[in-house]
Amino acid sequence: MERVSAFDEPLKKLLGGPTAKVMADHLDLHTVGDLLHHYPRRYEERGRLTALTDLPLDEHVTVVAQVADARVMTFNGGRGRRLEVTLTDGSGRLQLVFFGHGVHKPHKELLPGRRAMFAGKVSVFNRKLQLAHPTYQLLDVRDEDEATEAADAFAGQLLPIYPACKQLDSWRIAKAVDTVLPGAGEAVDPLPASLRDGRGFVSLPEALLKIHRPHTKADVAAARERLKWDEAFVLQVALARRRHSDTELPATARRPVPGGLLDAFDAGLPFTLTDGQRTVTDEIFRDLATEHPMHRLLQGEVGSGKTLVALRAMLRVVDAGGQTALLAPTEVLAQQHHRSITEMMGELAENWGLWREAPLDEGRRPGDGRAPGGSHRGTKVVLLTGSMGTAARRQALLDLVTGEAGIVIGTHALIEDKVKFHDLGLVVVDEQHRFGVEQRDALRSKGKQQPHLLVMTATPIPRTVAMTVFGDLETSVLDQLPAGRSPIASHVVPAKDKPHFLDRAWERVREEAEGGHQAYVVCPRIGDDTDEAAEKKGKKRDAPAGDAADDAEKRPPLAVLDVAAQLARGPLAGLRVEVLHGRMPPDEKDDVMRRFAAGRVDVLVATTVIEVGVNVPNATAMVIMDADRFGVSQLHQLRGRVGRGSAPGLCLLVSEAHEASPARARLSAVAATLDGFALSRIDLEQRREGDVLGQAQSGVRSSLRVLSVIDDEEVIAAAREEAVRIVADDPALERLPELRTALDALLDKDREEYLDKG
Repeated sequence: MERVSAFDEPLKKLLGGPTAKVMADHLDLHTVGDLLHHYPRRYEERGRLTALTDLPLDEHVTVVAQVADARVMTFNGGRGRRLEVTLTDGSGRLQLVFFGHGVHKPHKELLPGRRAMFAGKVSVFNRKLQLAHPTYQLLDVRDEDEATEAADAFAGQLLPIYPACKQLDSWRIAKAVDTVLPGAGEAVDPLPASLRDGRGFVSLPEALLKIHRPHTKADVAAARERLKWDEAFVLQVALARRRHSDTELPATARRPVPGGLLDAFDAGLPFTLTDGQRTVTDEIFRDLATEHPMHRLLQGEVGSGKTLVALRAMLRVVDAGGQTALLAPTEVLAQQHHRSITEMMGELAENWGLWREAPLDEGRRPGDGRAPGGSHRGTKVVLLTGSMGTAARRQALLDLVTGEAGIVIGTHALIEDKVKFHDLGLVVVDEQHRFGVEQRDALRSKGKQQPHLLVMTATPIPRTVAMTVFGDLETSVLDQLPAGRSPIASHVVPAKDKPHFLDRAWERVREEAEGGHQAYVVCPRIGDDTDEAAEKKGKKRDAPAGDAADDAEKRPPLAVLDVAAQLARGPLAGLRVEVLHGRMPPDEKDDVMRRFAAGRVDVLVATTVIEVGVNVPNATAMVIMDADRFGVSQLHQLRGRVGRGSAPGLCLLVSEAHEASPARARLSAVAATLDGFALSRIDLEQRREGDVLGQAQSGVRSSLRVLSVIDDEEVIAAAREEAVRIVADDPALERLPELRTALDALLDKDREEYLDKG
């Protein structure tokens, strides 16, 4: 029987059932290796007290501090007892409170002058920060027989502070790490010896010892440098192997067909393509002409013309006899794409019936395997969504299987088993971060061979994120706006501090409408029965209300239905105000958007369903209510809906956030620049990295613990170069079994599924 490595031993065997269960349930730690990769997030130096002045409210914290005073108070006529302990670090103070039977032990131990490590959730009572019933560990009380040995060992050490949870404090995790630390000696080192020696890295077992039990700050630095490389390198090897395997797959080359749909489309364009659009299209066309599947990411600024580039690629494939599918995340967006693509194509989308009458020798009859709609006369553009009527859906499915539809635009409905294509040649995925990898690959599997893949994202991505999240894709960037796009002025409207600014905002909307233009008003919430039920449920879970300022901050986000009614009765009375949100019936949503696009609606009060894909050049103003409730990149996307015509755009960011708050700082950053790439970097710096990265690919981020994609660009780039070199030389990693073993061990189930997809 094969011996289980100490690294793979279940924690239950070493730590016991209760502790192991808490680690599994609350920290997702199951084996010795999992715990050894659960690194301290910071270290306390013995002799230096933790700063108490910057403790975050409502967060679980660990502090090292000294007891300044302690006293027992009575209440309820002497029947109740409360222990109040004040901690100090020389610059700030923190109050601890213990009740009932919990008073006795800390009353004996937490005497003035004693130092200890405390953990609990920071709250406010009588306008003072406090920890209620914190757990603690004394740092300077020891048995006499171990005092000398402990003093020597403890004096020079850094105290690791681990990411913890309410059920398991940092020092208890530290004790558990002490128990499993001998298992670090059996860690499989993923870095090839030549790479490790060439860069002067410590071994992996040594790095694990130094990260958990450092003697100096230099130990921490050496360990973190090594462990960052592990994370970057293993991920880049996995992505490089996927890129390499993709080059081995066969695909049908889709080469140019002179005089086809693409030439006819280009000839009818009323504008000249930008240099950026031409460059990116040439990159895509080169990929389509090869006999291996294209895997390309198309990203760019709001309004840079990504849909136009994607359509030209689709027409190239249709000309060459294939079909194309555009996968959109929502019905509203699918309908918008269908409408905009149909409008861009004009008669090329509408005159499908003409070529069906063409003579057989033209090679244009549907279903003969040569050209689904591939002529200058036109092709059928089909919409397929889950809410379509039976007859329309049946016709759409028939158009796909016979090949009559050269272009299909749809939602998740495209992935269903009953959807069959005649010859799927290109899959375009819009807003990739809203799809699971399995959904994307389910559509790609519908081709006779691997179809070419174009992933579009309207959110500009920093280079480091592109390398780590979309590292299996070649990247094309559109960073040039088409001629004629107007500038967008953005301003923060501090509704709480200066309510007259909000009054002026509505005056500006009215001025735009009276000048023949239109406006959007965006709210974070719908405000219907579903919203109200969720709100009531949330209120039941909330703690008792605090002071008025807290209540104002905790109010529900403003809702579309409420705001629309208030505007129609008040500041925008007399204007044509309508609503749009995701829970409206599809035909109603479509009708509202058609009338707004036709200029028959002055003000559209909507949720973020208008975030991408909506193109109404006559819309010049946007007011975003509770703007601080949106992310930086999302605000940038929303703002991109105005200024799409010849008239300048105006975006007003309404917020009740305090002027000095981080939320207002985010809004000021958005107002200060139209550079989406700069904003995406700010977004990544200000938010938790996992939130940003987790949107982009399911399961790709679980192993990043010390690597920061915003701060470690050099590490990521260097690891990518090394990974490409190694995989090119040894794709199966036959000569690097340790790397292969570590790759398998470090990739969780979701990421294995992601990376194993063709």
